[in-house]
Amino acid sequence: MRFVFTPPADHAAGLLTLPWSVPLAQWRDDRLVEIRQRGISRHVVRFVYEDGTLYALKELSERLARREYRVLRALADLNVPAVEVVGIAVDLDEAQPRQQDRDAILVTRFLTYAATYRAVFSHPRGIQPVDGLLDALVELLVRLHLSGFFWGDCSLSNTLYRHDAGTLEAYLVDAETSEQHPTLSDGQRAYDIELATERIAGELLDLQAGERLPDDIDPFEIAEELGPRYQSLWQELTREEILNPKDQRRRIAERLHRLNKLGFDADEVELIPTPDGNKLRLRTRVAESGHFARQLFLRTGIDAGENQARRLLNDIAGFRAYLEQKEDRPVSGIVATNRWLEEIYDPVISAIPEDLRGRLPPAEIFHEVLEHRWYMSEAAGLDVGTTAATKDYLEQVLPEAPQPLDETLDDATGPIDVVGGI
Repeated sequence: MRFVFTPPADHAAGLLTLPWSVPLAQWRDDRLVEIRQRGISRHVVRFVYEDGTLYALKELSERLARREYRVLRALADLNVPAVEVVGIAVDLDEAQPRQQDRDAILVTRFLTYAATYRAVFSHPRGIQPVDGLLDALVELLVRLHLSGFFWGDCSLSNTLYRHDAGTLEAYLVDAETSEQHPTLSDGQRAYDIELATERIAGELLDLQAGERLPDDIDPFEIAEELGPRYQSLWQELTREEILNPKDQRRRIAERLHRLNKLGFDADEVELIPTPDGNKLRLRTRVAESGHFARQLFLRTGIDAGENQARRLLNDIAGFRAYLEQKEDRPVSGIVATNRWLEEIYDPVISAIPEDLRGRLPPAEIFHEVLEHRWYMSEAAGLDVGTTAATKDYLEQVLPEAPQPLDETLDDATGPIDVVGGI
């Protein structure tokens, strides 16, 4: 057996002692855990908890495993949301002839705090599931296409979703059929959308049969919305427009600002003279991810998603303005941030009961407390304050969140409720 790691390799060295020469379905090892909330897979998929980290292992042909390994590494280099690949185990059965396409095992890091589309319908958490899922999937598909990737198997089932400050972010899970090209033709993009539309309709029909879809939702109508939503975003990112030379600098700045707000950057900006004015042509690429998350981490040490970080940074800015008005003097950013942590953020997180910790990321809980405070204040006709909102949220809202990953996985022998999967 050979194990090909993505660098650095030391973080997964403990995996080498697993019974790789045995078919995955027959493994017997204390590090194996069962997960109830998991996606549907055509392959054998099992989960291993090793040295504080949960891994997903998928058994498939070596040809497909090597392709998926390459694709997932390339997606990571391009900042496209996808599960993190750790490595592949190949040459599992030396007795099998070399010319056959032997089985291999692909290893990915378990995507924590993520949910399947079925779980999103069961626990929408203030999001309209159909709109949230479709919009997240469209953005992921556009990111893939801009980066030259043909998915070939786009569906709700092959995607995982993370809550990020009232929105959903989609992560590619299954890349067996994906192909990387310098660019995609319109025909390739249209075919990917066509395949996705068919699969989504089937998945929504399954939900409808299980009475998990509202009666007023037509699976086929919803699936057909994928194409128009995709085209709308694609057009905004790639369209050409004629500019008046008098205000072209302003128009270019506005267009770039819109791109940045959507999470994209302009790789090239080209102005082409025409009789009617200069034609603006942009070559759009996926933006470097995590700008606000890095800014928040450097200022506070809080690990958060991009939208969560933007929300928390805005709250810090608002708290700073409040301090300056209250004390009638300028307050430095460092002082405001430290006081925000001490007086606002830390008390909310510290108030979370032990049995509810881990249900959601701390930054998402704080965001939901802010939302809860707003709704409570609207109902009361006055600001109820963060303390009262936190107490009510922890009593009424957070207990409804899905069960977290048990932190005592080393001693686990039975099924474990986990949010996430492969």
